[in-house]
Amino acid sequence: MSEPNRDANSTETSLSELALLFARLGATAFGGPAAHIAMMHDEVVARRKWLSEERFLDLLGATNLIPGPNSTELAIHIGWQRRGLSGLVVAGAAFILPALLLTSACGWAYTRYGSVPTAIGLLYGVKPVMIGVVAQAIWRLAPRALRTRRLALLGLGATAVAALGVSELLVLLGAGLLAVALARALDSARDESTSAWRGLAPVGPIAFGAGASGLKLSGIFWVFLKTGSLLFGSGYVLLAF
Repeated sequence: MSEPNRDANSTETSLSELALLFARLGATAFGGPAAHIAMMHDEVVARRKWLSEERFLDLLGATNLIPGPNSTELAIHIGWQRRGLSGLVVAGAAFILPALLLTSACGWAYTRYGSVPTAIGLLYGVKPVMIGVVAQAIWRLAPRALRTRRLALLGLGATAVAALGVSELLVLLGAGLLAVALARALDSARDESTSAWRGLAPVGPIAFGAGASGLKLSGIFWVFLKTGSLLFGSGYVLLAF
């Protein structure tokens, strides 16, 4: 396995730094993938200077080309970028473990107290707060990804097409081909660089079906294995599915 292509003049990050950062994010980053990605950008680009703006967007684009949860994949990509294979394992495990433990605790509490009126009221109150957190994260992240008018128009178009129910694979392919065609046309006409199009990877839903086999562990395992292997578009698509 080849070494990661680190940014120029960057110093190697220790495994303990990676573990502490992503464990903290895994335990405190509420609001879903958009919020997680915005917080990762703040930590690894703005504060620690581990990655350049361009490299971060490149990694973010790569996460949208493979199925599964985008923010988890981005954490793994950042770990690989900073420390290779060992960083990949440490960053991914540190980011996932807090959510695993918290989800297990919440699942136990919900099955035991979920029908209690107080718990029902609490769950209703959490929903609008999460919407606000997600909206704020998207508001912060969008200007960094949509750096030109062409990117903004292409992103809005891809979002509209995805909202109509078009498969995300077709949206990704179509947007990518259109971006390349436009970049080449501008390059030949004005001798412009195509670097402004790097990191472009719109997200959206993909049609997908699977069925659970009762409540057997094997059925649960296969349903979520298929979900994680085939669903594109981050945790919001997973929630809808």
